[in-house]
Amino acid sequence: MMDEKALGERIDVLEARLVHREREIEELNEIVARQWQAIDDLTRRLGALGGRLQAVEERADAPAGTEPPPPHY
Repeated sequence: MMDEKALGERIDVLEARLVHREREIEELNEIVARQWQAIDDLTRRLGALGGRLQAVEERADAPAGTEPPPPHY
């Protein structure tokens, strides 16, 4: 069986690894949170652009007589 000093050193190494992993997890969580914010922003922007595109398509599909004449008439 391991002597007490070797066991203590092994515990120290494991604790150091644990601290390092906890920091990595925190950093990754922050990255994921920022990515979700970016995804939410892009989703909103895509929805707005989709609405604008639909409005343009509807105007393009409307019969020509339904639009008011241009201001120079």
